[in-house]
Amino acid sequence: MSSRLSVILQYFVIFLATGLLIWFSLGGLQVEGDENKWQYLQRTWSNANKEWLLLMAAITLISHFLRAVRWRILLQPAGYTPKLWNSFLSLMVGYLVNLVIPRGGEVSRCYNLYKLDKTPVEISFGTVVVERIVDVICLLALVLLSFLLESQKLIAFIDSLPIGSAKGTSRSATIAFIAAGFAAIVFLAYFLIKKNEKASNFFKKTWGGFKGGFTSVFKLKSKWPFIICSIAIWILYFFMSYCVVQAFPATSTLGVSAVMSLFAIGAIAMAVPTPGGAGSYHVMVPQGLVFLYAIPRTDAVAFTFIFHGWQTLILIVAGAISLILTSLIVKKNSRSIKPS
Repeated sequence: MSSRLSVILQYFVIFLATGLLIWFSLGGLQVEGDENKWQYLQRTWSNANKEWLLLMAAITLISHFLRAVRWRILLQPAGYTPKLWNSFLSLMVGYLVNLVIPRGGEVSRCYNLYKLDKTPVEISFGTVVVERIVDVICLLALVLLSFLLESQKLIAFIDSLPIGSAKGTSRSATIAFIAAGFAAIVFLAYFLIKKNEKASNFFKKTWGGFKGGFTSVFKLKSKWPFIICSIAIWILYFFMSYCVVQAFPATSTLGVSAVMSLFAIGAIAMAVPTPGGAGSYHVMVPQGLVFLYAIPRTDAVAFTFIFHGWQTLILIVAGAISLILTSLIVKKNSRSIKPS
């Protein structure tokens, strides 16, 4: 009961923080006359170029399809070759779950793939960890490229954030505190597993499967398809941002280097463990638009809300359809299995 209560409390804090960040961001939406904030957002949406937004939706689905291809490539050295369609459905279900439970999509897509293709969850989860590591490397490369293109502006932007004015001693103390807490959790988990035989056997089995999935990247016979997919995914992510920037009159004049900087800021904001990056994205991206490119705050906030809302709507629709199709496929497979 206590563990369940702690999980509930954890998600309560996450959703509370998300709500407060969104409320804080909406505070920057200052409208004039009789128009309220919701009406201003509606007007901003109606003025947007829908062709650019539809192109962004298409690019989004293509990038996720490539993610499914890359995931399948990673699973092959571990001895599993799920159907590409099943990998794609599982990936989209994972994105849907991520909108409700931060980082819960990583586990749910592995479980979904198990239901469709009987790929062990611990092995597929190991490959998901590899994916995340590769994505972090790509993100760091993108941030580095952004700094090369807009170094002075981005450094000034970081200094403008509350974290930029924090003292070095307090940051060091925070890092030390987090490290000590993590070490204590690891030690306690190790002690409990050692004392419990069932838990020990379960951990060994899970770790064996996880290790097999995690090391699959080193066993790839042909690494180039994996590398090309990884690069292509992040190029498509950039073009998603470019399409949305072009869709709104207030941002359509921004150049490629500006889109690159905003994309880097948005990607970092989306990495914060809130549902779908909500809250952190709504605070950081408008701040970047205002500070770096002198976009009026009201336009910057409206742009961010519609951008994130449109992206979220795509994931909800695609994820819901994928969840329904998964259910139908599982039912069909269960009917086709006749008792001997």
